[in-house]
Amino acid sequence: MKGASLTIALLAIAATSFAQSVFSNKTNTTLEKVIQDFPNRFKNIRGPVIVDNPQTTEYRSTVQIPGSDSCTVTRYNSPKNDVYSWTCLVFENDDFDQVKAKFKELFSQIKNSIVKIGGSRPYILTGQYVDPDEAKKFTTILFELLPPPGDMKDLRVDLSMQYIITGWKVSLSVYDGLKESEKREITSN
Repeated sequence: MKGASLTIALLAIAATSFAQSVFSNKTNTTLEKVIQDFPNRFKNIRGPVIVDNPQTTEYRSTVQIPGSDSCTVTRYNSPKNDVYSWTCLVFENDDFDQVKAKFKELFSQIKNSIVKIGGSRPYILTGQYVDPDEAKKFTTILFELLPPPGDMKDLRVDLSMQYIITGWKVSLSVYDGLKESEKREITSN
């Protein structure tokens, strides 16, 4: 019964997705390439080194969301196992309403996207919209792959909007959602 419910839910999401035409947008295409390279630690999309520090190394990403300011791959150095993330600064402006509109537009482009990873069956990227509040200065939406892929169970995708001294920024990130103890270990070394 549980399997039938999941199948019905996935079919309903897929039907909604086709009606929204999110499959042809360039944000989805870029995000799919990034997620496909997650198991390779973004090796196939890492460009030249931008900054090399003792704890992190930042690379230019060879895939970018069209119109974005910058996309990078970051390696967090760890004695046990390096951790990688991909981040794209998609939009920046000091007008809250303009940035909020871009945030909502990007959410619409990403939600219910179909992601194909290797020869496995397709996954659906899903998340719940959160309306940004100017007083909070930070909003994030976490997306997950359905059904959850076992080999990529630590994959995290998030869309965030935050205020930094220079203005409002919208970023899209794909990263390894490590356990909290593993994160502390990496940042303390």
